[in-house]
Amino acid sequence: MFYLFRPKGTVRFMSHRKPFIWFTILLMVASVASLAINKINWGLDFTGGTLIEVEFSQPADLTEVREVMGTNGYPDIVAQYFGSQTQVLLRMMPREGIDSQHLGDSIMGLLRSEVDADVEMRRIEYVGPTVGKELAEQGGLAIIAALGCILLYVAMRFEWRMALGAVLALAHDVIATLGLFSLLQLEFDLTVIAALLTVVGYSLNDTIVVSDRIRENFRKLRKGDPEEIIDVSLTQTFNRTIVTSLTTIMVLVSLFMLGGELIHNFATALLFGVFIGTHSSIYVASTLALYLGIKKEDFMPKEIEEKEGADQDPIA
Repeated sequence: MFYLFRPKGTVRFMSHRKPFIWFTILLMVASVASLAINKINWGLDFTGGTLIEVEFSQPADLTEVREVMGTNGYPDIVAQYFGSQTQVLLRMMPREGIDSQHLGDSIMGLLRSEVDADVEMRRIEYVGPTVGKELAEQGGLAIIAALGCILLYVAMRFEWRMALGAVLALAHDVIATLGLFSLLQLEFDLTVIAALLTVVGYSLNDTIVVSDRIRENFRKLRKGDPEEIIDVSLTQTFNRTIVTSLTTIMVLVSLFMLGGELIHNFATALLFGVFIGTHSSIYVASTLALYLGIKKEDFMPKEIEEKEGADQDPIA
């Protein structure tokens, strides 16, 4: 294995848990406060609106497109490249009294008269607010269902204290990421829902590895209290956690810098999720299990009591 971290002894992770727990509490309070005050900047997928894909005869200047739209009554329009610099995706909020066909004709008229006379419309789509509301509900239910299934799996595979700690750690990751998007008012669309589910899966994978090592060491190590055994387990898995996080971050930074506007928010959610998920795997899940009173006896296999007289020879 490639080692970035080679401790000479056991790292006392749990002895430093209080500052990290306070950090977690403050992060959750700030996230919930931002969600309550700033709300979420819902994207077109959830609010409804019109989407127009156009193709220019030469590479388009998005700044010019936005300025033309803004000065002609469309200040809320979102313009971004779609596939190449000649293909542009235009998104705008719904407008009362104007159907998508008339809206598309108006947009194309402005583009042809002030930007590119040879611009062509490739497609136009309209997303109604009812469909957007259903998408928001289904996305939320998908995340809740994922957390519920994880709770049942970890409870059956390991122990209910580890399961509760793992699920609360995953909920912490989701709430913190939502808080970031609320605070920065980043657009929240279906790609961000996909990123949140990916963050849940990534953080869960790391949490399961740590939980499995904790269970193994509770059974194997004869000496040591629960805090010491958790420290040993975290020390043994820390190198794996760091290597996995760094390699994932390298890919996500590339997506963030070079992936384009369409997946920018997706990469942002994943980047933040990897950082916060690494923190929760080490300090949130394990610390909660420790506070809930996890002990060696919880992981020992139960002995089957022999029936009375089972050790006697059968009567001939």
